[in-house]
Amino acid sequence: MKWTDAEDIGIALQEKFPDVDPLTVRFTDLREKVMALDDFDDDAKGSNEPKLEAIQMAWYEEFKDAQ
Repeated sequence: MKWTDAEDIGIALQEKFPDVDPLTVRFTDLREKVMALDDFDDDAKGSNEPKLEAIQMAWYEEFKDAQ
C-alpha cells in the first residue's frame, strides 16, 4: 500500500486497531501506525496532511460501520 491508498489503509487500520476511535489519533501517531502496517510500502517522506486526513476519514468510515 502507498500513501494514496486511503481506503485500503483505513481497512487495515480498523482491522489492526478495532477499539481505537480514529478521530482521537493525532496525525503524528497516525503516520506511525500506517508505516507499521505489514502491507505498507511507501516512503515516509510521502505523507502530508491531506493524505493523512484522507486516511483518517477512511478509517473512521470503517470504524463507524463496525460499531
